[in-house]
Amino acid sequence: MSGYPVETPLSPIARSVEAVLFVAVQPVGVKELASVTGVTEEAVERALEEIKERYKKCHGLCLLNIAGGWSMATSPEQEEVVTLFRDVALSQRIRLSKAALESLAVIAYSQPVTRSEIEEIRGVRCERVLDTLLKHGLIRVAGRRKGSGTPLLYRTTDFFLALFGLGSISDLPTLDEMQDILSQDEYPKDGERAT
Repeated sequence: MSGYPVETPLSPIARSVEAVLFVAVQPVGVKELASVTGVTEEAVERALEEIKERYKKCHGLCLLNIAGGWSMATSPEQEEVVTLFRDVALSQRIRLSKAALESLAVIAYSQPVTRSEIEEIRGVRCERVLDTLLKHGLIRVAGRRKGSGTPLLYRTTDFFLALFGLGSISDLPTLDEMQDILSQDEYPKDGERAT
């Protein structure tokens, strides 16, 4: 035995209500919950009570009746850990400049590539941009190029793949595909309206 209390499953209606509240971005009223679950308002109210009772017992979540509707929230007892997580997550949020994105694209399509090759393609110096990309873990040093001066080689990382939702670097569109996308002119230019 695991030592954890065994809970009886929530009723099907309570599970449906819980799922809706889990994805809702604002409080949801009983009437709306009844409409989307296809049951009476009384059945929704019983389901809400069932969920509320469940969350009172050793859960990190609670059910709140606010702003005329119901919402799932973290339990007040978990405030410290949730605050710590939020602070860490905010500090790790990656914001890249246009220069960093351009350099990252050059590395992704040309890897392994040296700083001077990146600068030649972009037409500007990029040592600070590379430092930023290294700091964020989007690129890594992948050895040195043989020959004069043995410059560092740069490659993208697994974190780069995860951040951009790629299974592998081969999932990037080819340069020809990118040209096709850009030439289709599907998106309106600044100041134009989409039709």
